[in-house]
Amino acid sequence: MRRLACWLLLGIALPATAEVWEVKMLTRGAEGAMVYEPDHLHIAAGDTVRFLPTQSGHNAASLTGLLPQGAEAFKSPLNKPFEQTFSVPGLYGIQCIPHLAMGMVMLIQVGEANSQAGLPDDLPARARERFATQLQNLRASR
Repeated sequence: MRRLACWLLLGIALPATAEVWEVKMLTRGAEGAMVYEPDHLHIAAGDTVRFLPTQSGHNAASLTGLLPQGAEAFKSPLNKPFEQTFSVPGLYGIQCIPHLAMGMVMLIQVGEANSQAGLPDDLPARARERFATQLQNLRASR
């Protein structure tokens, strides 16, 4: 009977619990104007990010030049909460489309993917500056 119980316990796999991370979209935050808080995340494949428009006029969209191969692009509607599940490992650049020129961007690293990705050449200066800082912060948090 004990052997049967052990085999049953070993044969039952408990489902992995994916995490849900919350990111606020802000007109003004601790780091200045037009920001996501937090502005970078390191998550596991299968985790979900919930983008919350705590102030109006914002959205969350993948950045075409900073998206892992095989990952699908996404774009949330303005002023609406939005959830995105990240299943493809890699580095994702996230932008607020109306405020990209003002540097409203964030990075999400999924899994242990290489965070050495280059930034797209056509980024506005403020977005490039913030992405560079976020890359440094991701590398430092490893």
